[in-house]
Amino acid sequence: MRLIIAIFLPWLTFFTIGQPIAGVICLLLQLTLIGWIPATIWAVYALGQYKTDKKIEQALGQKNT
Repeated sequence: MRLIIAIFLPWLTFFTIGQPIAGVICLLLQLTLIGWIPATIWAVYALGQYKTDKKIEQALGQKNT
């Protein structure tokens, strides 16, 4: 679901992963037609990093308990 949001509303992706300042910057970038594609790429990349960080946290959390 977040991937679909990252493609159509890139700025909203940052708010869903807890990065509101990046969301505002992305919204400003997205307001220009030329900036829409970089904003989408940035949002998809940030979403991938977020998922990777969550998997690492989960793996380290399970090893310590």
